[in-house]
Amino acid sequence: MAADNQGAAISRSPANGTSSGWQAAGSNPALKFFNPYAEIWHTENRLPHWQQNGALYFVTFRLSDAIPRKLLFDWNRERESWFELHPQPWSPEIELEYHTRFSGKIDQWLDAGYGSCVLRRSDCAAIVDETLGHFDGQRIVRISSVIMPNHVHVLFVQNSEYAIQKLLQSWKRYTTRQINSFMERAGTLWQRDYFDRLIRDQTHFANCIRYIRRNPLKARLKAGEFILYESPLARRIE
Repeated sequence: MAADNQGAAISRSPANGTSSGWQAAGSNPALKFFNPYAEIWHTENRLPHWQQNGALYFVTFRLSDAIPRKLLFDWNRERESWFELHPQPWSPEIELEYHTRFSGKIDQWLDAGYGSCVLRRSDCAAIVDETLGHFDGQRIVRISSVIMPNHVHVLFVQNSEYAIQKLLQSWKRYTTRQINSFMERAGTLWQRDYFDRLIRDQTHFANCIRYIRRNPLKARLKAGEFILYESPLARRIE
């Protein structure tokens, strides 16, 4: 990893104060893994989302032009056919098949560097990184994140008072306004939907940290083309 914040593991203290009824223990937040026996909320926009209050999430969101339309059209058509054969709720094995077959393709296309890739600019990437960190310790506890040229991965503990979709809307709305103003552009910046996964256990948690850490290398990015953040907790994972 590089020695500065353009491709380095950054450690920041959480913002002062926490929301009522929720405590973020700095670098040692309480990790609440997915509990299949607890209450689960299922929401759907263009993609299915399972939610569980106060849980640990791995979320990916991307720029609006990050995947060519033809690829996305074929992917959606194949996915809809697969859904008809695999109604929810899914077993762990079926969920793994879904992510291997469909999430894996999205990751591959994102790392190919399609689209405008405005986040390759360190100044634009810094706007997103600072936005993710602004309410760290209040609305979320950020464990790890990486700002890639056309997408973002973030692993965090959710404050149950803030719904995931509201957090994403807030991040996207603010960064769109700031980046559009900075670049003297107008229009949509982010794809409307996002990908999220509830973290199942400690092994899944460690694998997500490693994935985020290794993503720039996998995409063959150079120092200055990404921003990697790791909390003290993440940096303990080898």
